[in-house]
Amino acid sequence: MAQANGFNAQLADTDLTLTAAAREKMLELFNQVEDDEMKAIRVFVSGGGCGGMGYGMTFTDTQAEYDCVRKEEGFDVYVDAVALNFLRGVEIDYVERPTGASFVFNNAFAITGGSGTCGACGAAGGGCA
Repeated sequence: MAQANGFNAQLADTDLTLTAAAREKMLELFNQVEDDEMKAIRVFVSGGGCGGMGYGMTFTDTQAEYDCVRKEEGFDVYVDAVALNFLRGVEIDYVERPTGASFVFNNAFAITGGSGTCGACGAAGGGCA
């Protein structure tokens, strides 16, 4: 759906993929929220620098003007347009390991071509430009 300002607010399947396990866990968590005002799960990007970008999710009750939206069964997913530039091609999965269960962002650096490391942190023995 395009808004009056020309911004396309629909999040395409190729922009962000949710595995069945991730979708199921998101729905479970969303249904546990006792706040009737919550509208969606926001996927966001933070940071940068030596550790690379950080990826996360939170519940939200607000859709911003430049949010891209995907309608899932039982909940919506919001990603703001700036974060989407770092998330295109990402697959969100939910995995259970002996160390614990968590959401995993696969292919997180596919769009930027980065590795998530920075030479100044000792990973490559050099410095960041």
